[in-house]
Amino acid sequence: MKASLTLLTAAAMLSVPGAAIAKPVTITAKLADYGGYPAYIAVYVVDKAGAYQKTLWVAGSKARYYRHLSAWERAAGRSARLDGITGASIGSGRSLTVHAELADTMIDAGYRIQVDTAYEEGTERPAEVAFPLEAARAGKPVAGRGTVQSFTVSF
Repeated sequence: MKASLTLLTAAAMLSVPGAAIAKPVTITAKLADYGGYPAYIAVYVVDKAGAYQKTLWVAGSKARYYRHLSAWERAAGRSARLDGITGASIGSGRSLTVHAELADTMIDAGYRIQVDTAYEEGTERPAEVAFPLEAARAGKPVAGRGTVQSFTVSF
C-alpha cells in the first residue's frame, strides 16, 4: 500500500510539470507621518500586463471603505476572497508587515506587488507603490507617492 501511495504521489508530481514552489516573502510598508486618519491599504500582485493575480493583504476591516482602494477593488472585484488576509487600518507613521508566499515562477518574470492606499479626508492613491518582483530588488526599499514613506519586499 505504501509503495502505491508513493507511486501515485510521484505520478501526480510529474503530471504538473510547471508546478511552482512557494517562496516566503516579507513585505514592510512604513507610512509617512501624514497626520490623518488611519489608512486603508491593499497589497496585491499583478502580472507583467497589469492583470490582477492575487491579494496578499488588506489593512482596513470595514468593507464599505474598500471602494476607496479603487484600482484594487476594480481588479479583484467584489468576489475577492479575503478571509484571513485582512486586518486593522494602519495609522500615520506606523508600519505594516505582511508575511505571504509567492510562487517562485513569479520572481524575475514581470510580476509586481502593487499597493493602493486611502484614508478619510485624504487622498486615494491607486498604485502608490509598484514593486517589481525581481531578485536584484529584494530587500531594497522604495518610496511611495505620499502615504507610504518606504516599502520593502524580502524573499
